[in-house]
Amino acid sequence: MPITFLHTADWQLGKPFAGVDDEQKRALLQQERLNVLDRIGEVARTHNAEFVLVAGDLFDSPSVTKFCVSAACSAIGRIGVPVLAIPGNHDHGGPGSVWAQRFFLEEARQLAPNLQVLLKPEPIEVGHVIVLPCPLVRRHESSDPTTWLRTVGPDLPKYGDKTRIVLAHGSVQGFGSEATDEEESGGGVPNLIDLTRLPEDELDYLALGDWHGTKQVAPKAWYAGTPELDRFVKGGDHDPGNVLAVSAQRGRLPEVKPVRTCRFGWHELFYSLAGDADLAQLEAAVNDKTSSRAGQDLVRLELRGSLSIEASVRLDAILETWRARLLRLKLSNETAIAPSEAEIQALTQRASDPLISRVAARLVQLAEGTTEEAAAAQLALRELHAATLQC
Repeated sequence: MPITFLHTADWQLGKPFAGVDDEQKRALLQQERLNVLDRIGEVARTHNAEFVLVAGDLFDSPSVTKFCVSAACSAIGRIGVPVLAIPGNHDHGGPGSVWAQRFFLEEARQLAPNLQVLLKPEPIEVGHVIVLPCPLVRRHESSDPTTWLRTVGPDLPKYGDKTRIVLAHGSVQGFGSEATDEEESGGGVPNLIDLTRLPEDELDYLALGDWHGTKQVAPKAWYAGTPELDRFVKGGDHDPGNVLAVSAQRGRLPEVKPVRTCRFGWHELFYSLAGDADLAQLEAAVNDKTSSRAGQDLVRLELRGSLSIEASVRLDAILETWRARLLRLKLSNETAIAPSEAEIQALTQRASDPLISRVAARLVQLAEGTTEEAAAAQLALRELHAATLQC
């Protein structure tokens, strides 16, 4: 008989979002990672899921705060069906991990009796399903975390027609832990899973975590991705922000349906300003991406090109609005200031103030080009222009 369940991963509750300067905005991002668990519960009820599988990285760290533990257990308890999770590389099950702490164990008992953390690589029977967990006991495992499944294959037939599901966290075929927006990096590819060495015929679904996008990597193997985006997408075929509703049955290919759960938008925009008229187009493009809303979007914006003095002042005002409105504006602004003919004349042909005219004429000469000196001269021209308007 087919079994319906949800596959999710990489919640990373307690993620600090260190790249966001504003404390209130960081708190909103952290809270939304908890809020999405209620949406996961709604998906579970809508699809009549019998249980939820979390393929690692439930927490962002093996030592999260007590508040995060309490909030997480409360949210998991509200999901309403059994939740089975394994430690991932962020919340590995090694010595001193959150999973062994008395506070977590007591909060889970009281607030999330439906949560079962699978800390050992051994088969677990859940109704008509056999779950084969591959927990990580350290952040970077040099060996394949699914190695134990290569030897357990001959024993699986004893479970008869029960659906067999692997729960693992690691990299597959070059997919895996991406550098975070906080510039996290590492050498090599740790926790590498070799799907080709698993007893595929004896398995019905492989629920994977680590890759933050939704992706099928084999006929029976999927990455669920993070249910709430936590970084700017760095190209490729990412599709983060989902959970997977899975229908699996012994001896058949699983049916998998991604279900959207994310709320916050993470957008990227690369714009070349060829003139002042493009400024209005840029503003419209960003407003279109964010639906002109506040407190729900993060934008990585790269700007090139040039603007007149007046337009560059308008751009600064627009950027100030976006910094207030957005949860984060990650800006790379390499626009140059190119005074219009009218602005140059207004600065260099001031009969009543020959000193300003001479200074402006010299700055116009220095402002040509892309050197640091030219950039400084462009800013000086803008300040001089602003000062003359106040005279």
